[in-house]
Amino acid sequence: MQLAELARLTGAEVEGNGELEITGAAGLDEAEPGHVTFLANPRYTPRVQTTRASAIYLAAGIAAGREIAVLRARDPYLAYTRALRLFHPKPSFEPFIHPAAVIDPTAQIDERAWIGACAVIGRNVVLAAGVRVYPNATIYDEVIVGADSVIHSGVALRAGTQVGARVIIHNNAVVGSDGFGYAKDEAGRWLKIPQTGRVVIEDDVEIGAGTTIDCASVGETRIRRGAKLDNLVQIGHSCTVGEDALLCAQVGLAGSSHIGARVILAGQAGVAGHLTIGDDAVLTAKSATSHNVPSGKVLSGIPAFDNRDWLRSTAAFRRLGEMQRALRLLEERVKKMMKAE
Repeated sequence: MQLAELARLTGAEVEGNGELEITGAAGLDEAEPGHVTFLANPRYTPRVQTTRASAIYLAAGIAAGREIAVLRARDPYLAYTRALRLFHPKPSFEPFIHPAAVIDPTAQIDERAWIGACAVIGRNVVLAAGVRVYPNATIYDEVIVGADSVIHSGVALRAGTQVGARVIIHNNAVVGSDGFGYAKDEAGRWLKIPQTGRVVIEDDVEIGAGTTIDCASVGETRIRRGAKLDNLVQIGHSCTVGEDALLCAQVGLAGSSHIGARVILAGQAGVAGHLTIGDDAVLTAKSATSHNVPSGKVLSGIPAFDNRDWLRSTAAFRRLGEMQRALRLLEERVKKMMKAE
């Protein structure tokens, strides 16, 4: 692909030879001649001098500092991602049902679906065109899976789950498992509350390996359009995750948590039950909140509070030993002054 065409397809402008042939995309250190690379983090600027790439995505006002074709982009990382997608398109597949798959006769399987060995498809399941179900996946009764969705090996979609179009569910995720709900009886024993709701996964969601999403006791747990869940995320019963939210590895949501649009919950962040996290809010890694979070806030710590205050607090915490020594010296000087009087 010529550089000018690549620029057009990725929303960039060429500075240099637009007829240069580009054969792939790679990072600064991995790129070879014929590749396009990118610089998004100023920390890696020195690597521009040593990369073997033939072209580089740069933001406006950033100089390459060497002889290399430049693609100017408002967001170099986004443009590079689009280039990667161009050079690594999704593999095509032929419709197929493995003879070792177990499919209930009531299931409605589109003729353009693909089902691998030992997959189990339950009663009244609906699989739309382009769906791929990999070996050893289990789809319980009454599940609906939308067009072009991918269900990887080991996934379990429990009864009544609804999956939208272009959803990707990675290995060993469990969608629709029972919510964690119990009532204590007169003898102090835990009585299981029936979990009669369902999980709804909207279009263009991606769910990481080992993630679990519980169904609601009544009603539904819903993951809205475009949300991305990393590996080992726990979504409790009756939760809502907003559009384009990003939940990183080991995030945990207690029951009835409501996460707004474009929220980012960094690794191991936790949200207590029945809370609302407003649109565009951020919880940094290992933070936990037990109160509602307004839209647009960035919180850190346990319990979580404003990130700027948290940064100042942690800076002070690192100096506690020094502050303690200074305080002792002051106390000794005060005592000496008092004795001298």
